[in-house]
Amino acid sequence: MEPGRLLAIARAIAFVAMIVPARAETVQITMENLEFAPADVALKVGDTVEWINKDVFAHTATARGGDFDVNLPAKKSATSIVKKAGIVEYYCRFHPNMKAVLRIAP
Repeated sequence: MEPGRLLAIARAIAFVAMIVPARAETVQITMENLEFAPADVALKVGDTVEWINKDVFAHTATARGGDFDVNLPAKKSATSIVKKAGIVEYYCRFHPNMKAVLRIAP
């Protein structure tokens, strides 16, 4: 094979690799009956969390370390993208007995 053709193929492969993003996942976490479900979730940096409040009153998903604070009115949803690895404990500021954990891999 000609060197120029090999170079063109290598460039094409590199270009495709740049435009095809890594497959991030979307994980749904519901707030219902004063509980987060699931309460223990494994994620990767870059994944999206879809927070869904199915209750008739407002909830928050508030990280103990201050990494995030999602405020959700009744029957609403929101999304957030996971930005750093680690174990994140979170709770509802309005209902502190609602607790859960995100286990985030790099």
